[in-house]
Amino acid sequence: MKYSFRGFMAPVFTAFTESMEVNYDIIPKYAEYLQKRGVNGVLINGTTGEGVSLNIDERKRVTQEWSWAVKTTKQSLMVQIGGTSMTNVIELAKHAESQNADALLCLPELFFKPKRCQDLVDYLKLVAKAAPNTPLLYYHIPSFTDVNLDMESFIEMACEEIPTFAGIKFTHTNLEEGARCVQIGKEKDVAIFLGADQLLSAATILGFDSAIATTLNMWPELLIDIQRNVNNGNTDKAMALQEKLTKRINQIIKHGSWVPTMKAVMNLSSEFDMGKPRPPLVPLTKLQIQTIATIFSK
Repeated sequence: MKYSFRGFMAPVFTAFTESMEVNYDIIPKYAEYLQKRGVNGVLINGTTGEGVSLNIDERKRVTQEWSWAVKTTKQSLMVQIGGTSMTNVIELAKHAESQNADALLCLPELFFKPKRCQDLVDYLKLVAKAAPNTPLLYYHIPSFTDVNLDMESFIEMACEEIPTFAGIKFTHTNLEEGARCVQIGKEKDVAIFLGADQLLSAATILGFDSAIATTLNMWPELLIDIQRNVNNGNTDKAMALQEKLTKRINQIIKHGSWVPTMKAVMNLSSEFDMGKPRPPLVPLTKLQIQTIATIFSK
């Protein structure tokens, strides 16, 4: 199935109130905030959005609210539907299609993990059947899922067997494998999204034209500049900007894991209060947040 979106897509945060309820009211202004800063696509219920920490009703409501919001901002909407039971994944796929999502993104089965590419393809066939009119992408993030199949082989097989297959989100540091995915993606006309913020410049040099990166929520102009400079042949400038981004990220994540630290940064650097992460993620202490805040005062 043809999926035309290419470029930068922000994996959005899910805002929580003090009582850890989802704050849906923030979504329209959040969408507008990203659109005004050059981010033309959003991924909801992903890792950054703590999708696997939401129940199925909350995930449906988040999808519905974002579907309404992007009608105004004209952003592309991708919905992550994996990370729960097979029956719930199918229900979420059907719901996302009913809400006119532009694409679905799906994790592998997280307990009965696929051991072969064919196992993964067979799993995604069931998902695709539930939403036959919506492009489906696979979420490759082995550091979380411990599913580390060869993505070039998987893409080739998925293109043959899954009618709605439209690409992958490649959240991995193995750029040799990533480059092979980009090549077969061009041959098969499927999207390959980079999911590793710290590798954007190198990945762009290798042919990645799209990314789903958490830091697009905070510093989209910086990532856009990195890509633009690579594409214009200004690799030295691009590498200097990448070093700036990577240094900033490393200064932040040494205070905690990815989602809690990035959520704290979003609270510090934007007009929005995203709240704390939902358990089992551990929020940062006040001292950690104050330490991170000094990064932005320099």
